[in-house]
Amino acid sequence: MTAKSGTLSKAKDFKKSKPGTYLSIGSTLFGAVSVAKQVRKAREEADILKLVDAAVSAAAIATGVALLVRELRRMNSDDVLADD
Repeated sequence: MTAKSGTLSKAKDFKKSKPGTYLSIGSTLFGAVSVAKQVRKAREEADILKLVDAAVSAAAIATGVALLVRELRRMNSDDVLADD
């Protein structure tokens, strides 16, 4: 295994770990700040199309967070089963 391959493997393992999932949730929620700015600007300009775009982006963020939370719950339930 090359050094680059080992590093890539470690990165994939981190992404599937609890800390990696928490980091993904945090970075996804950070996108909510951008969406909030988008909504504010769309309302100021009374631009319905930009407002719809912001709503779709917000829905994507909510869906992404929900998927990550579900993954965390699965990880937690796996831990409980491992202790039996």
